[in-house]
Amino acid sequence: MLRLTDFIIDCPDTMELAAFYAAVTGRPVKDSSHGDWAGIRFGEIELAFIRVDGYRAPRWPDDEHPKQFHLDFEVDDIEAEQRRVLDLGATLRQDSIGPEGYGWRVYTDPVGHPFCLCRNKGVTWTDEGPVWP
Repeated sequence: MLRLTDFIIDCPDTMELAAFYAAVTGRPVKDSSHGDWAGIRFGEIELAFIRVDGYRAPRWPDDEHPKQFHLDFEVDDIEAEQRRVLDLGATLRQDSIGPEGYGWRVYTDPVGHPFCLCRNKGVTWTDEGPVWP
């Protein structure tokens, strides 16, 4: 049996980045976290942060320093969530919200990893893709 247990993100300071994502998601940093490894539980999956000496931040959308991954967070009120993540230290990089109010915005966390806030409320996801309201 194969099951996903961890999604691990390289960073220069595990506790600082874990605190950022704990504030973004409203979930606590695990008590066993420390300077080399920190984690946040999401059911069976842990979002984890590992300290890397000589860490080099991605520079989205620069292909020379690729993003490697990104996280998507579905939100009901993108304006309120944007204010919150910017106050927590995120940086807005791209706005792809359409005139009907659906889409996403790309941000980077305090050490350069991209993530998106997505506004897809009411969208039904099917095997063929999204069905918009």
